[in-house]
Amino acid sequence: MKMIKVQTGGKLYIAGEYAILTPGQTAIIKNIPIHMTAVVKEAKDISLFSDMFDYAVGMTPDSKYALIQQSIVTLFDYLGKSAEEMPAFSLEITGKMERDGKKFGIGSSGSVTVLTLKALSAFYELNLSADLLFKLASYTLLKLGDNGSMGDIACIAYDDLVAFTSFDRQQVAKWIEKESIQEVLNKDWGYQIEVITPALPCEFLVGWTMQPSISKDMINLVKSAISQEFLAATEKEVQICKQALQTGDKESVKKALQNVSDLLLGLSSAIYNDKLLALKAAEDGLDVIAKSSGSGGGDCGIAISFNREDSQELIKRWQEVGIELLDMEELA
Repeated sequence: MKMIKVQTGGKLYIAGEYAILTPGQTAIIKNIPIHMTAVVKEAKDISLFSDMFDYAVGMTPDSKYALIQQSIVTLFDYLGKSAEEMPAFSLEITGKMERDGKKFGIGSSGSVTVLTLKALSAFYELNLSADLLFKLASYTLLKLGDNGSMGDIACIAYDDLVAFTSFDRQQVAKWIEKESIQEVLNKDWGYQIEVITPALPCEFLVGWTMQPSISKDMINLVKSAISQEFLAATEKEVQICKQALQTGDKESVKKALQNVSDLLLGLSSAIYNDKLLALKAAEDGLDVIAKSSGSGGGDCGIAISFNREDSQELIKRWQEVGIELLDMEELA
């Protein structure tokens, strides 16, 4: 019996969050090796199960399984086939990206969309490229009315450190309403995804505040404060940071990320809640730059450390204020 097993990871923003919601802005996003796993097997009928829920479904619409079901519909539409024309399968998804019911905030909805497409692509031997996975996953989310930047999708589809320049999602959503999936996929959406290869020996650390944040609520709270000045200043720092990572310019990375952090703090005091302020303050006196990541208000923050002993000291300081180390890896 045919059985396929694939994984997708999570993501966290290094720089460019909030600005990335505006088309043409760039963000630097890091893949996080905490995985969701999908197992696909041949079956008589389509059966879907996720460990987020305690029941399985078929293709009868179910609100909890909407992301998974829509991802399957997208793929079948892309292939120009109905569900009945395709070999049936069972799909089981595990890996909640949470602990004790508290989510990490590393992109589970983006991960499950890419994962479903990636798993079925492998099952049907379609060999979809990372770019096509990105487009199909974004198409799926836009069809469901999601208005996120799709930066998480870019990072998870490529499973790498990327610079993502966002596209006009309203424009693509209009195309989706009026045109066939093939026509929409063939158009130039205007995004860019560039894999960044850092030339800077450093460690990347993720600190989990254990306080879940609802990205949508945070975005609605902060959105009205996003100005042209904020966008221009953020884009400038993101480009400096990207180049500095690629050329190994430590001081420019630290300065750019400090400026991005200050811009976020100026945007809304809600972004840096008490735990994230403590996560940031723990860098004091160390060869480390720390900041909030993503929508803020909880979830995770990040740090880049240029000294191994300082990494250990940072972890210790985080533990003292109730911040858990979720991931630590070398960037170059």
